[in-house]
Amino acid sequence: MTTTSAPSRGSTRRNPRPVVLLVPVPGTSTIHELWAGTKLLIVFGASVLLTFYPGWITIGLVAALVAAAAGIARIPRGVLPSMPRWLWIVIALGGITAALAGGSPKVALGGLEIGLGGALNFLRITALTVVLLALGAMVSWTTNVAEIGPALATLGRPLKLLRIPIDEWAVALALALRAFPMLIDEFQVLYAARRLRPKRIPRSRKARRRRHALELIDLLAAAITVTLRRADEMGDAITARGGTGQLSANPARPKLADWVTIAIAVATGALAVALETIFHLMP
Repeated sequence: MTTTSAPSRGSTRRNPRPVVLLVPVPGTSTIHELWAGTKLLIVFGASVLLTFYPGWITIGLVAALVAAAAGIARIPRGVLPSMPRWLWIVIALGGITAALAGGSPKVALGGLEIGLGGALNFLRITALTVVLLALGAMVSWTTNVAEIGPALATLGRPLKLLRIPIDEWAVALALALRAFPMLIDEFQVLYAARRLRPKRIPRSRKARRRRHALELIDLLAAAITVTLRRADEMGDAITARGGTGQLSANPARPKLADWVTIAIAVATGALAVALETIFHLMP
């Protein structure tokens, strides 16, 4: 007769979910099929709108727009990263510090007036930050990295009249976006291999600091070597495919769905501006 032991506390702990960026979510939807330039225009317009009208109404409408896009694109909850404990502590400390500033509106509790202005401003700034991060994440989760460079070259074509090298900028951005995930994987492999190497246990603090410094130098040297090797391989691949001009050339253009999406975004922004103006003028 065999007995099964109870699961340990460590085995039931969930592993933290990492940040998933520059990797499209598998599947297809209307949001996935939109032109990359349309998404960039909407993110830019929403950022400008939230800069000049950072009120609760604008934040709520943009958040609703992002939530609707996430629902249409069928973004799973698993792509959301886990919040580390230290970040919750920082947010709590920031909220407490902001709440001490007081301000209107004020609430009377037992003859004591408590100002909620600072806490509300902190909540508003936090919500604004979350919405902006969600906008960028939506572009990352629904757009192929190879489409961003050509879209930027197309959108910046009028800037060529000012002799701005928009094509070169688009190529540099396309190369950076393609190399960033690859280099992250390489650095993770290097770090894991470094941790597997046998280490001598230092006997003093000075020896520990010296060991950490040597490990950092070794990791930096290995990272630079890997980066140069990857850059050389990418250069050969680009040359074999016709040069850097191919990175900013893409025949994709906005379609009917793109114009409808832009119209919805513009209407949402106009509604936010109108409501913010009306409520601001009300006594």
